[in-house]
Amino acid sequence: MTEQAPVGDVARALVDVSADGLAVIDGAGRFSFLNPAAGHLLGVPTAELLGRSGPFASPGSESTVGALTVRWAPVGGRPRELEYRIAAGAGDSHVVWFRDVTDVRRQQERLTAIARVASSVTESASLETILQAVAAEIVMTSNIAAVQILAIDDPDAELRILGMAGFGEAPEFVERLGACRRLGADIRFLDAFVRSRHVVVPHRKASILADPLWAPLHEIMGRPDWDGFVSMPMVVRGRTLGVVNAYYVSGEEPGPIAFLEAMADHAAIAIDTAALLAQTRSQTRHDERRRLARDLHDSVVQQLFSMRMQAMVLRSQLDRRVDPDRLRLSAEELASLSSTALADLRQLVFELRPLELAEQGLVEAVRRQAVGVQARTGLVVEVRADRDRIDAPLELQEDVYRIISEAVHNVVKHAEAAVAEIGIVVDGDDLVVDVSDDGVGAAPSSDAGPSSDSVDRNRLGLESMRERTERWGGRITAGPRPGDGWSVHLTVPLPRG
Repeated sequence: MTEQAPVGDVARALVDVSADGLAVIDGAGRFSFLNPAAGHLLGVPTAELLGRSGPFASPGSESTVGALTVRWAPVGGRPRELEYRIAAGAGDSHVVWFRDVTDVRRQQERLTAIARVASSVTESASLETILQAVAAEIVMTSNIAAVQILAIDDPDAELRILGMAGFGEAPEFVERLGACRRLGADIRFLDAFVRSRHVVVPHRKASILADPLWAPLHEIMGRPDWDGFVSMPMVVRGRTLGVVNAYYVSGEEPGPIAFLEAMADHAAIAIDTAALLAQTRSQTRHDERRRLARDLHDSVVQQLFSMRMQAMVLRSQLDRRVDPDRLRLSAEELASLSSTALADLRQLVFELRPLELAEQGLVEAVRRQAVGVQARTGLVVEVRADRDRIDAPLELQEDVYRIISEAVHNVVKHAEAAVAEIGIVVDGDDLVVDVSDDGVGAAPSSDAGPSSDSVDRNRLGLESMRERTERWGGRITAGPRPGDGWSVHLTVPLPRG
């Protein structure tokens, strides 16, 4: 029969080999026993901890019920977050079990930060607002003291700060950095931009504050409690747009790199998306100007040319002293042409900046537009609205007005329609608009697929309309109606408050 080891020896062996910290605290809150893992987790030799007070809550406190966490920062050591439990021991002593959850908590923080940043990038907000939010999220992780997001077009040109956190108020940072560059300071984050690879520089703060070439920035760079830093390039579609500089708290090794890389990717996407939107809006404005110029030529310019010819005829008749009745007819035709030209010109000016939007709102502006279109073209335009005013920002109303104008313009030019209908309603939290007509819809289907006219009708102006719609998080569709005609359907969420 095998001889069993005494229970006390087995328990002692289990305590010694445990990877978790185990300690006994006496009635005065001092360590009276620690296993080897406890000294390792606390970063202090076990012999030095005996007789010293620990970081845990006092035995007997109500706050010691269940699992708790505490921050522990040994002198010259790495700050740690400990999860622990306390149980009653013999006499007035208590037993503490604890483990290091620093990395687990930080990983949770990083994942949460990445999720929040991904959400902010998809929201309708300015680029500066988004990247300032990215900088704030990065600094909220426990081992990063400060961060900068810099846009760089040319390493030799002036840099742009798009987001910064942890340095306090520093509006003059770019100017001071420029002064350091002129003095010849070693700007390490430019290496990350040029090589499109991250740069890790431990113990960077001490070298910067000791270098006179960095003197213009000593005051700002000395504010946060940091030591090393990582510069991560922002790369999208093969282009490096700038860098994210993260400054890690003293006693922390710079990293992990994967977290900063994910945040830099989100920042790069935000910058690239903002550039694409600006390019699209610029093209939209260019297309609108071309359309207005074309309309101006097709209507007002032609009418003015006819007026000039009619005036020349009238002058010729006066010189020949023709019958007064013929003179009267020529004068009346000239007056009619001038009246039509004036109405067309007023309508085009109204489309450039409809004053009714600011004064009376979207619905009245659309009604005014419908009257002008009907007078100019003969197309009957009916407007139906469930209210006279839409409670929405002026910019949103103007974008919706432009979408309706483009849809009606397509009806006039391409639909061969007699009647167009515009519906404007508020459905819950959404503004819903329909523009439909009784004209030419899709051509009959064939083996060759849709006709070019049908495809063109579906494409005409839709890109500019879609860009305006998506700016507000809305949806737009266009296509043939059942039976005859065409319909453009728009849904835009109305901002709350």
